[in-house]
Amino acid sequence: MATYVNNHIHTIYSFSPYTPTTAVEAAAKAGLKTAGIMDHDSVGGAKEFIEAGKKIGMPVTVGVECRVNMANTKLCGKRINNPDQISVAYVAMHGIPHQNIDKVDAFFAPYREKRNIRNAKMCQNITEITKAYGITLDFETDVKPLATSTVTERHILFALAKKITSAYPTPEEAVDFIENKMGIALSAKVREQILNGRETPDFYEYDILGALKGNMVEKFYVDATDELPDVTEFIKMVHENGGVAAYAYLGDVGDSVTGDKKAQKFEDDYIDLLFETIKELGFDAVTFMPTRNTMEQLDKIMALCDEHGFFQISGEDINTPRQSFICKAYENPKFDHLIKAAFTLIDYENEATENIEAAQAKYSEMFRK
Repeated sequence: MATYVNNHIHTIYSFSPYTPTTAVEAAAKAGLKTAGIMDHDSVGGAKEFIEAGKKIGMPVTVGVECRVNMANTKLCGKRINNPDQISVAYVAMHGIPHQNIDKVDAFFAPYREKRNIRNAKMCQNITEITKAYGITLDFETDVKPLATSTVTERHILFALAKKITSAYPTPEEAVDFIENKMGIALSAKVREQILNGRETPDFYEYDILGALKGNMVEKFYVDATDELPDVTEFIKMVHENGGVAAYAYLGDVGDSVTGDKKAQKFEDDYIDLLFETIKELGFDAVTFMPTRNTMEQLDKIMALCDEHGFFQISGEDINTPRQSFICKAYENPKFDHLIKAAFTLIDYENEATENIEAAQAKYSEMFRK
């Protein structure tokens, strides 16, 4: 029987139906042997996540995900792993020593505030699109109350989904509005999910959110600027606080697993340049999601990680109630090293919590070859 792990679980501190405690409980119930919290621009839920793991005896790890500015690198002008903006990349800090959780959160606090300025502008842009149908969106009253810490584009679209279901109370009316008034083409799969909203009420608004995210973001998106740390600033912060800096490989997208990503090209056409650049920048690891990629993509990424000496981390992005905590890819012996890596990451984090310098010295060959 496969050992299932997941290092990339979102909570209410970014966007998710799970609190840190319920995320750990759901992970254990699903059969995971380890769990990792990974919120956007926030580690506000990390301490609760750690305590929840201790309570049920599950090894856990804590991290944070953010977007960084890559304009001052060789990747300037390229669509990296961000569907919405060029020269911007999603990255992750893994293995945060527990004594530095507050320091890491303090680093992101001003970026969260700057992000909210842009969030308010995007709500205004949505209102311009939907006001003709009697739907308006206000950041302070409609969106901000949905968040515990970081407010993301998902919060904005979740608020819009709630406005749609309020104005159009049946699934049939909601689908008609989305397709015929908003002009959003729904795939057969997503359309059926929304129309089954009476039978799956816990998923209903999340399904609408997914449809909106996959087809509408470019209509209201405002480019992120001040809320983005430069990639060198991010890596410096990670290493000063004893963490592991990871680039998040996305790869060209075909049929989106979660239904909220359109077909789009990302890093694959310049993959050698990507690895050359992240090596020069000082990243320690590459994180990827086996169920999001083809075996050809995965073989290529794993080979490049070995060639360049990158630690490999895997976690399936969990932020909606439909998603399974279990990654079936771990049943393939080809990915046994990813299971081992999850436990190695936890060992490092726990040892660094006792003594960062000693842990960094012990694991230096593994994380920073």
